[in-house]
Amino acid sequence: MPELPEVETIKNELLPHVLGREITGVELSWDRIVRQPTVAEFRRRVVGQRITGLSRRGKYLFFHLSGGAVLVMHMKMTGSLLVNPANGRFTRAIFHLDNGSALHFWDPRKFGVMWLATDESAVVAKLGPEPLDEDFTPEVLAGILGRRTAPVKPVIIDQAIIAGIGNMYADEALFEARLHPLRPANSLSQAEIERLYHAIRKVLLKALASKGASVRNYIRPDGRPGTAHDDFNVAHGVGKNCPGCGGPIQRIVVRGRGTYLCPKCQPEP
Repeated sequence: MPELPEVETIKNELLPHVLGREITGVELSWDRIVRQPTVAEFRRRVVGQRITGLSRRGKYLFFHLSGGAVLVMHMKMTGSLLVNPANGRFTRAIFHLDNGSALHFWDPRKFGVMWLATDESAVVAKLGPEPLDEDFTPEVLAGILGRRTAPVKPVIIDQAIIAGIGNMYADEALFEARLHPLRPANSLSQAEIERLYHAIRKVLLKALASKGASVRNYIRPDGRPGTAHDDFNVAHGVGKNCPGCGGPIQRIVVRGRGTYLCPKCQPEP
């Protein structure tokens, strides 16, 4: 699933292609990608609009339109946004632009969604703080964790609690902090919270510098993969050995999510 580094990369790399461009046409090969309004209304309200800005919040991407509406996209499990791809297979929506280029919403498994909103407040209101923002501090993280008895991994991937962290970066951050994903969130000491805070930011910033992780379907707008997965320590690492102790990486299930860890470096509570 595209997480914070992937969606931020998509935003940054799309900007020079779409900023200031007018949407001249919309093609849909799968109508259910549009959640609201109706498909006919969606087309009518989008065509003719100029893209005045592009922003991200959590895993959501916002195209700000000249008429004041916001085109909201969520790539979900397997979506990407591609500019003029050579192969249109798995394209679910195409936005034609006034310079002759086209933006494709590419999604093999049809999980991605988009809709029009009057503004993004209805979406962002339900999201937790951004983990790379300046106001996300160790104290903020301590307050989040201290109120919850659930295992630490489900807490940090809950988008209503912290926005943008998903499965693979949670695994990487917990390994970096040497914390077992089943540790009750409120059991972490101040030192462990500090370790987790710095681990989250380190893992996300490193992944962002590598343009995201192309573990499965994610590709960048120009069709190239990200390379963050090349530096993963434990995520998707069954059959590999821990870079810290040399022991085998283990996969467990935490609240329905496949979870990767080193049982020696991250002792079970």
